[in-house]
Amino acid sequence: MSGIKNNQLLMNIAIAKAWQYQGLTYPNPAVGALVSYNGEIIAVEAHQKAGTSHAEVLALLEAYKIISKQELLFDTFDANKAHKFLYSLPQNIFSNCTIFVTLEPCSHRGKTPSCASLLAHLKPKKVVIATLDPIKGHDAGVERLQQQGIEVEIAVCEKEALELLEPFLIWQERAFVLFKIAQTSNGKIGGGYLSSKDSLTHVHQLRAVCSRMIIGGNTVRVDRPTLDCRFTGENAPHITIYSKEDNFDRDIPLFSIIGREVKVTNILEDFEKPSFILIEGGEGMLNALKDKIDWLLQYQTPKLSLHNSSYGVELNIEFLHQAKKGIDLMLWSKMV
Repeated sequence: MSGIKNNQLLMNIAIAKAWQYQGLTYPNPAVGALVSYNGEIIAVEAHQKAGTSHAEVLALLEAYKIISKQELLFDTFDANKAHKFLYSLPQNIFSNCTIFVTLEPCSHRGKTPSCASLLAHLKPKKVVIATLDPIKGHDAGVERLQQQGIEVEIAVCEKEALELLEPFLIWQERAFVLFKIAQTSNGKIGGGYLSSKDSLTHVHQLRAVCSRMIIGGNTVRVDRPTLDCRFTGENAPHITIYSKEDNFDRDIPLFSIIGREVKVTNILEDFEKPSFILIEGGEGMLNALKDKIDWLLQYQTPKLSLHNSSYGVELNIEFLHQAKKGIDLMLWSKMV
C-alpha cells in the first residue's frame, strides 16, 4: 500500500474514534489521534471531555504503555499530570513513532497545557495532521513542530476532518442545533422506548453537556417526561418548552429537579448565542424548527413496527457518519 493511501487509512481510524465523542466534548472540538510504532498501530484515542487530556496526550500515554510494557499509576485524564509524566520521559522514546491527529495540535495553554509544545519536546518521527486549527491564537502548532525539525504532513483526509469539526465551528458564532430522533427500522416513533440502553446512555451524555434542551409542549402533556441524566448520574439539562399555551402540570418530574431552569415560550430565541442546543420531539417540533436545525442524530432500532406515528416531513439530509450503539444504528446527518 502506498504511503499516501496508508496515511489516509490511519487518519480515517483516528477520525472514526473522534466521532465516538462528537458533541460530548462541548465546548471543545471532537479530536482523534493515532500512534504508529515502526509501522504498527499501537494507540488510538480521542478527546473525551472538556478540561481533560487531549487526544494526542491520551494516545501518547497508551503508546508508552505498549512500548515500555509499564502500567500508568495516575489518572490519565488529568491533563497536568499527564503532561508532567510525558515531559519526564526520555526524549527518544517516541523517535520511531508517527502520530496522526485530526486537528492541528494546540499551541496555547488553556485549561490544559499545549499539545504542540509537548510534541515539540518529545520529537516523534512525524506528525500527520488532517486540518489546521481555525481558531486564531490556537494555531501555530505546525510551526512549533517544524522549528524542532519534526516532519509534518498536513491536509490528510481534510474533508472528513472538517465534517467532524463543523459543530465546533458553528458554536463559535451561534448555537449549534442538534435534533435527536429515535425510530424503528421502518421509521415508526411511537410505542414507548425504542432505543437500546447504550443509545439512551449516549443521549443522557449529550443532555449533560448541552447548553439547553428544547422540547415540544405536546411531549410534556402526553409523555410527562423527566428528561434527566439518570443513566450517567450527571446534572439534568435546562429545558425550554416550546408551546403556544402554558397549561402544564407543574407536579410532573420535569419541573422538580433542583438546579434546573424550565421555561415555557412560544418564541424561538437563544439561537444566536454561541451554545449547544439539543432538541427532542416529534413531527411538530421537527417541522417548526427545521430552519434552525444544523444536524440530525438518529438512533435506529432493529425492529419493524405497526405503530402509526412517524415523522411526516420532507427534508433533504446528508449522511456524515454511522456507527453501532449497542444493537442500534446511530446516524449523524446534516441538513442540506
